[in-house]
Parts: sequence; structure tokens; C-alpha cells
Amino acid sequence: MATRQRLTVSPAKGTAGWTLSITGDGENTYRTKDQAVKAGASKGRQNGHAQLLIKGRDGRIQSERTYGADPRRSRG
Repeated sequence: MATRQRLTVSPAKGTAGWTLSITGDGENTYRTKDQAVKAGASKGRQNGHAQLLIKGRDGRIQSERTYGADPRRSRG
């Protein structure tokens, strides 16, 4: 079973803005949270098997999105 790619949007450390961290692929910084979330969603759809965690300024997870089918739920 393929591993889900993990993407995390969180406040940028030491600077204004937001960071999109992609496991195994580094980080990108965006001016706004909305820009970072849109970029993460786009990457998640491209990958087809991804999890996007969106954190608030307090570091807590605000929401989670998954992209692609969960093979454990497949009926075959």
C-alpha cells in the first residue's frame, strides 16, 4: 500500500506568513494562509493520495483534508 503524502500548513517561524511543508519535498512560504492552503490542496490533488493538515496560529490542527481513495475502504 502506498504511503499518504503529508502536507502541513502552519505559521512561518520567525517571519510573517505561512509555510506549506511537504513530507519528502521541503517547504514553501506564502504571504497568506489562504494561499498556502490553496497550494497544499493543489499538491494533494496532484498526488492523488495525500493528507493536508491546516494549523492555526496557536499550532493546533484546525482542519484536515484527504485526497484520493483509502484502499482499506475498497470493496473488491
